[in-house]
Amino acid sequence: MTTPHAELFWTPDREAVAASRIADFARWAARLRGVDAGPDYASLHRWSVTDLEGFWGAVWEYFDVDADTPYESVLAEERMPGARWFPGATLNYTHHALRSLHPDQPAIIALDETGSGHEVSGDALRAQVASVAATLRDLGVGIGDRVVGYLPNTPHAVIAFLAAASLGAVWSVCGQDYAPKAAADRFAQLEPTVLIAADGYLFNGTTHDRREAALELARALPTLKATVLVDHLGLPRPDAAHPSLLIPWEDAATRTEQLTWTPVPFDHPLWVVFSSGTTGLPKGIVHGHGGVLLEHLKTLGLHSDLGPGDRLLWYTTTHWMMWNLVVSTLLTGATTCTYDGSPAPLARPGLLWELASRHHVTLFGTSPQYLLGMAKFGIDPSVHDLSAIRAVGCTGSALPAPAYPWVRDHVGAGVQLASISGGTDVVSGFAGSAPNTPVWAGELSAPHLGVALAAYDAEGFPVVDQVGELVVTRPMPSMPLSFWNDPDGSRYHDTYFGAYPGVWRHGDWITVTGRGSVIVHGRSDSTLNRNGVRLGSGDIHDAVERLPEIAEALVIGAEEPDGGYWMPLFVVLAAGAVLDDALCDRIRHAIRTGVSPRHVPDEILQVPAVPHTRTGKKLEVPVKRLLQGAPVEQVVNPAAVDAPDLLDHYARLGAERRTRGRQPTGKL
Repeated sequence: MTTPHAELFWTPDREAVAASRIADFARWAARLRGVDAGPDYASLHRWSVTDLEGFWGAVWEYFDVDADTPYESVLAEERMPGARWFPGATLNYTHHALRSLHPDQPAIIALDETGSGHEVSGDALRAQVASVAATLRDLGVGIGDRVVGYLPNTPHAVIAFLAAASLGAVWSVCGQDYAPKAAADRFAQLEPTVLIAADGYLFNGTTHDRREAALELARALPTLKATVLVDHLGLPRPDAAHPSLLIPWEDAATRTEQLTWTPVPFDHPLWVVFSSGTTGLPKGIVHGHGGVLLEHLKTLGLHSDLGPGDRLLWYTTTHWMMWNLVVSTLLTGATTCTYDGSPAPLARPGLLWELASRHHVTLFGTSPQYLLGMAKFGIDPSVHDLSAIRAVGCTGSALPAPAYPWVRDHVGAGVQLASISGGTDVVSGFAGSAPNTPVWAGELSAPHLGVALAAYDAEGFPVVDQVGELVVTRPMPSMPLSFWNDPDGSRYHDTYFGAYPGVWRHGDWITVTGRGSVIVHGRSDSTLNRNGVRLGSGDIHDAVERLPEIAEALVIGAEEPDGGYWMPLFVVLAAGAVLDDALCDRIRHAIRTGVSPRHVPDEILQVPAVPHTRTGKKLEVPVKRLLQGAPVEQVVNPAAVDAPDLLDHYARLGAERRTRGRQPTGKL
């Protein structure tokens, strides 16, 4: 049985498929490996998940991974968690990111919302990476040390990361719209040696001066030996007391040095990306050099069909996992574009399309909210020459079926709309599209190669054409090495393997259809996921509950059937307090300045109380499901709730919202 009513939106062109890298890979595997994967994607995927060693060994060989010492086996231990990939191999991510770049062609095109841009050639990128690496080395940075960035999405962030990785150091970064405390909650866990921070960033026509915020962050990181200050906006260098050595970026990045790299084991930490849990400090997810290298070569090289001559422009911030893929575009020899600013500046809301046209972008990436906003506000990208675009990537949440025709009508009839679902957890995708997969409106074409994806019911059985938990039943090389500061692995185990032992549970509701496509229904946990940028609810609760007028707060992020995302904040007021406009403004200001301006709630609603479990934990997931319309009896056992009568109150709030209709926020 197949899922009915899905429109076949896009069919691959035979000539384009034959010329794609994924087709070349299939032919190569048949010729040199004897793989009978057949001509279609389904056969290739079947081989990729039934013969993990054969498939990942083929990816290694096809993309000519250059190891300083060879591997002993592809998969020494197949278990989750704890799979051992490519033991014995030593390599370095930075070497692979820089080895294929044309010396005189742009490796990076730096763009911002003013419409200006400049190019960084392959040779210039290598020279700057070598220079910054030498500066870090002089500061004592070596294998395993941590270097952190408080940076917008500019070439500085790419260069700093590649420099740190070349030394075997561990990188982590977040955008400057994070308040210093929120950034310190992440970085202080890592005990970093060097901080690299910019003087500010652009957003919606405003220059945001972050010099004092950068210094405040540096003061909150007592392990720092130095802070490198990036002159991005041209603001005067701050003259303030500072606990660590201050180094201007121009001094760090303009030395004449020889580019080198340090070989590290396949599973040596490359970066720590933070995906906030619902309680406690944000959790640091550790990924390795080799796992990221192979996963991103597969994802960008085969699924996205990127190679020399291609150009990627994907809107992201540095703390969203898509930034990591933006950097990894370099692995394929393609050009990547960085962008500092709003995706739709008020003065020029269609600017990204204009830039895509001007710079001959071949893969344009964005979020569902952006595409829905373009349609809502009547922006027509077709006024620009978008003939170079062959695919539009879309991720961050589920893209509803009605949005698909807009892309066909306003971007191009032959353009593939590739909706993707993945996660910071694997810094890649679980399901999406490829050049040889058809696209059904509202669906992801298929699980990605090497991803043994299924939907499980509550008893742990796979289901088809039914909603279930997204699970992965066999290991992927980019699954986390560990969580930071989780010495016995218990937090890692409980996060992904507590529900189904030995099987990865991701936290998304999906349907695997009878034709093999995937429908994503949203998060099954309580992580806030606005436009793909995830934040733990605890960050917002902490900021709001510091206000004397607020006794308790509960923030919810609820996916809506039309592709929208409703993020209400429920507040319980202290005695004598009134939720007037002034208090609402103070709440928004506390979140905007103390946590993130991207996670200011859509509505602030007064409630009599917040429901908890009997042990005192806020019922975030049950409240979310009640707001989305699930009946109480399917959401939670009232006997386990401290105030079960509150459940009906939240169910009524959800019903009232659905009755009155979703109110547009005017945000893209």
